[in-house]
Amino acid sequence: MSENTTHEESHSSSTVQLACAGFHDRMRLILANHPSEAAFAKAAGLSQSGFNRLMRQGGFPTLAVLIAIAEASGCNIQWIATGKGPMRDGEERAADACPCNDTLGNPVDLSEFVFIPRYNVKAAAGHGSAIEGEKPMFSMSFRRYWIENYLRVDPKDLSVLSVKGDSMEGVLNDRDVILVNHADRQPTSGLYVLRLDEDLIVKRVQKLPGGKLRILSANEAYDPFEVDVNSPEVDFAVIGRVVWFGRQI
Repeated sequence: MSENTTHEESHSSSTVQLACAGFHDRMRLILANHPSEAAFAKAAGLSQSGFNRLMRQGGFPTLAVLIAIAEASGCNIQWIATGKGPMRDGEERAADACPCNDTLGNPVDLSEFVFIPRYNVKAAAGHGSAIEGEKPMFSMSFRRYWIENYLRVDPKDLSVLSVKGDSMEGVLNDRDVILVNHADRQPTSGLYVLRLDEDLIVKRVQKLPGGKLRILSANEAYDPFEVDVNSPEVDFAVIGRVVWFGRQI
């Protein structure tokens, strides 16, 4: 091998590394939208061992690998390779549109998140409030991929409420935060936010024959009761199903 050939290969390697500066940081942003590295490697048609070397040993991708990553992620190949241009077609770079960073100073792509309205309404064992006409206090952010691929719901159908009282103690505690899917209003079984008269309650619901629902609490101090949803004398509505909760320890 001649000295010139060695110099050319070294120069080519340096050029690739310079062009791909920040590549691994951009890959971590892409992987945040996937269940695991293994799942992404499979979706891209890459071997797990090769993908591990690429991510763990500081390697840089070939053109064929860049194309595979772009097709699997839906991201622009130029952005993946160089960080230039929008992450995806039709999007402005998050850093240009809004200089948003995480607590470590890394750029955050806001398009990866959805912002769900948080209402100042408590779903309780009584003394709750009707949600209609309420204005949200603020929004809570959730990762879009998780909402669409794990919960499998439309983000527009979601809202965030809080829990009040001890009727569901052990399942949902006082001051827990719950994510409610308002598109699911035909209960079979599960946890639901219900409106009874002018109060919101969160309970476990069991469907019974004849259009009746059995409403149960987790706390045995509260007796179960039944609601006939077809009765015109009952002021009752299903607000939505509880699909997630958060709790401060």
